[in-house]
Amino acid sequence: MTYKDPRDQVVDDAAIKALTDAYGERVTSLPPVAIVIAAYNEAGAIGPVVEALPAEVCGLATATIVVADGCADSTVAEAAEAGAMVADVPVNRGQGAALRLGYRIAREGGAAYIITTDADGQYNPAEMATVLAPVVAGEADFVTGSRQLGSQETKDMIRRAGVRFFASTISVLTGQRISDTTFGLRAMRSEVTGAVLLAQPQYQASELLIGVITHGYKIAEVPATIHRRRVGESKKGQNPLYKLHIPGVNNFFYGLRFARVAYGTWWRERQRSRSSSSSSSSGSDSAARANGSGPGSVEASASSAAPGAGRPPEEAKRT
Repeated sequence: MTYKDPRDQVVDDAAIKALTDAYGERVTSLPPVAIVIAAYNEAGAIGPVVEALPAEVCGLATATIVVADGCADSTVAEAAEAGAMVADVPVNRGQGAALRLGYRIAREGGAAYIITTDADGQYNPAEMATVLAPVVAGEADFVTGSRQLGSQETKDMIRRAGVRFFASTISVLTGQRISDTTFGLRAMRSEVTGAVLLAQPQYQASELLIGVITHGYKIAEVPATIHRRRVGESKKGQNPLYKLHIPGVNNFFYGLRFARVAYGTWWRERQRSRSSSSSSSSGSDSAARANGSGPGSVEASASSAAPGAGRPPEEAKRT
């Protein structure tokens, strides 16, 4: 994994060391499925969420990793008592940073698959098998649930409109049809999280999704449900007026920041793809000239005329 900010690596290294010291082989020898949860001051919610998680998904054993992101309440103790391994990070950095740490713990611990869910109890743990099944079957590398294909309990029309707007926007930008870009219940092959640059401390859902698409991984959506939060308050859209509980203002700030991350990630990945293509093309041309098989040579002409020329070898295709 590449860290954009070296300070984040220092924090994560320390958190992993403390976690390993506390749990030993439970951290270094994980079962096939790691369930990763980012939590910030979720006392009262996190315990029931962890207790409801399945011991097996798609016939594979699971382990739960909760990353407590600078919590000032009893989240850490509650999650640990419920059976999770808890990485207690002393500083609050954001959900994106917490999930990035959870992904790293899962990968380095040997988990083959990662499932994410939220700490607030809005997602149905029974649907974990639905999102993981296509990944285990090799049909997809990354699967996200979709409230647009499934159902949702929220009556907030602004938020509903926002989900549709950003789904349409990212679909246009990436050329991949997506109906829900922010759903928290997701499943993926663990190595996917190491291949994609994850630099955003917040709103990481769009960064991960766009990165997965632009790297050429196979993605899929499945119908899923999002319930109303029943304990605590949403942390989305926090702003100077957050404590005044003005939903429209909070949604505006959330949408503004989400848009910045989504467009910024798309532009970054677009530049990366162009740079990668340019470097690859330049390297191929140099090698061809050195071997006397560049454009216009006899070897190149013969190769171009051969059946199936220009197709990538099967082993080079991403599966």
